[in-house]
Amino acid sequence: MTHSTQAEDIVHSPYIPATEAPAELTPSVIILGIVLGLMFAASSVYLALKVSLTVSASIPVAVLSITIFRYISKILGRPPATILQNNMVQTTGSAGESIAAGISFTLPALLLLGYNLPWTTVMAIGIVGGVLGVIFMIPLRRSLIVKEHANLKYPEGTACAQVLIVGEERGVQAKTVFMGFGLGAVYKFLASGMHLWLEVPRRAFEAVMAGGRTQLFGEIQAEISPELTGVGFIIGPRVAGYLFGGGVLAWFALIPAIKFFGSGFTTPIFPAGKLIADMSASDIRSNYIYYIGAGAVTAAGLISLGRTLPTIWQALVAGLRDFGGRGQGNHARRTERDMPMIVVVVGAALCGIAMVVLPQIHINVIGALLALFFAFLFVTVSSRITGQIGSSSNPVSGMTVATLLLTSLMFLAVGWVGIEYRVLALSIGGVVCVAASTAGATSQDLKTGFLVGATPARQQIGLLFGVTASALLVGGIIHFLNTAKQTIVVRSYPGVVVQDIEPGTVTLANGRLVDFHDAPPVPTTGYSYPALRVGHLYEQTGGVPAGKYLVDSSGAIRYLVDPGLGGRERVNYDGREIDKLESPKSQIMALVVDGILTQKLPWGLILVGAFLAVAIELLGVPSLPVAVGVYLPISTSATMFMGGLLRWLVDRRKPAVEREGPDEDSGPGVLFSSGLIAGGAITGVILAALQAKGLDAAIDLSKSVGSTNGLVSMVAYVALIAIPVYAVARARRPS
Repeated sequence: MTHSTQAEDIVHSPYIPATEAPAELTPSVIILGIVLGLMFAASSVYLALKVSLTVSASIPVAVLSITIFRYISKILGRPPATILQNNMVQTTGSAGESIAAGISFTLPALLLLGYNLPWTTVMAIGIVGGVLGVIFMIPLRRSLIVKEHANLKYPEGTACAQVLIVGEERGVQAKTVFMGFGLGAVYKFLASGMHLWLEVPRRAFEAVMAGGRTQLFGEIQAEISPELTGVGFIIGPRVAGYLFGGGVLAWFALIPAIKFFGSGFTTPIFPAGKLIADMSASDIRSNYIYYIGAGAVTAAGLISLGRTLPTIWQALVAGLRDFGGRGQGNHARRTERDMPMIVVVVGAALCGIAMVVLPQIHINVIGALLALFFAFLFVTVSSRITGQIGSSSNPVSGMTVATLLLTSLMFLAVGWVGIEYRVLALSIGGVVCVAASTAGATSQDLKTGFLVGATPARQQIGLLFGVTASALLVGGIIHFLNTAKQTIVVRSYPGVVVQDIEPGTVTLANGRLVDFHDAPPVPTTGYSYPALRVGHLYEQTGGVPAGKYLVDSSGAIRYLVDPGLGGRERVNYDGREIDKLESPKSQIMALVVDGILTQKLPWGLILVGAFLAVAIELLGVPSLPVAVGVYLPISTSATMFMGGLLRWLVDRRKPAVEREGPDEDSGPGVLFSSGLIAGGAITGVILAALQAKGLDAAIDLSKSVGSTNGLVSMVAYVALIAIPVYAVARARRPS
């Protein structure tokens, strides 16, 4: 026995000893892991695009795996799955959440800059980044997971191991997750599909002053949805409170101040196109708070990253020191066996080649080398930080902003400021963000495996299956959601001619963009569909912002095609109101790249936000969640705050042992909330599909039995969401 093996035995004895070799990596395990991973990947994409947050899927997937395999074994009369098989399912399934986060935080930025985002591009970047995140963790596992077992706790990984061990000994019921899923799906369908009550009740606080002038004091909104409530419950009252505090700062301080001081101006103030006196609170947010919030989030992300510089340095030094170490191959004990180093070297080389030769990515050689360098750097950092503070607090977006800042500044220094270099910078950022996000989830999974006695090499194979399958799905979902939720708005900019025009002719029919030759029969006699073409402006031209437009035969703009992800125009040309997915972090990424390479942004507003984050930090308050709250609509943070309040009401009556440690992340309230998130988010995707096909009107009952009274919405929320969450969370787990 080697000295390292003896040291490992001293610090840890796995649940399944290395001398035993129960079933682990089997076809049924991979299939179930992929299916469950795709389900949670779909909900994670929706959530990441809506609020730029995701929650770990490991524990719900583990619970579902234990229950499903036990049910199948009873029906078929076969032995139940081993703990290592259930661990392999959660390892494979958890990859979907990290791929969804990494892609959703970055690539929709291309849409905001006027580019198309084919699903094949999303898929290719997702696979390359995901593979790098897995293989770069191979040489780091012994350093981070084994040698620092006593120092790096990996909270989600430890909690998941506890769930697997309890399931092996006493069994667990997935009923809690299924109940949450069902309730979330039903509520989302009733509120957002059938529109039986207001989905976003709101109340403006204003008064008529002397002279007939209206003074705005603030506005409160709440998008009362199951998925946002579930997120609030899981992140807890403290973080949810910071988010809502940022919303209060924006909607009850900044917006009223802008309205008060700006109402006297008789000309529009840049970057807005209309008078402040004529703006609603939402208009002020879209034109001014958007940039203040973006500056605050960017600065707060960099502050968060800077705070971890000592940890980053330690992680980098340790990672480089251990990178040359090889596993012991087939001669090592089962629990010490990693995939060989040749997989790391060849895999990284193939990923670099893929970035250069694949037309879907098309990064040049220098860009590919930068992507590989930053990916390895931040894989090391992300894995270590996750071990200390968990996946939820891992500043992946801050690492990505740092990557984009450094890359864009390098491009600026060498004169690479053309429109094609913004795509290059964002593609590099996308690969790095996916790799860092995947590495955080991978390290949690490897920690779980270390505790239960899994074979690392087999886990790494399962993760490669998981990231590949998830990238295929995520690419399709992002493309679909953008198309389903895009709006087409009448625009006219005399004198501006669009030069970059796609081949082919399109038209507008039934509120949607269709190929001219696929248009349905004309609706009335004498009507003819307009013959239009799709054009792109990749940077601001005169007073025309960058974007995707519909132009006539002369190139003159007739309509704006506002993206469904991150777009700000909610009313379609036919009068339909469409709920956009804010995609906050991708907007930040677009702002960073565009701001550095084109230097055409309202830097005054952005700097206001940056120094606001600095001031918040100096007050001793974590600036990042507050800054995100400033940036998000208050309707989003208000509902998450209600979920956080429910968690506080539950926790204050629990013993300390259930409020702290691994049990905190695996209680019935967290499992029920995970189900709420999945049910609500997946139903949201289904409703978007109905909307895209024009079938949403068939289930819309708003004009017959629906209520527009905000009080009805709150009563429905309390009765159907808040009370069930509280009741389930208060239930004692079986002993």
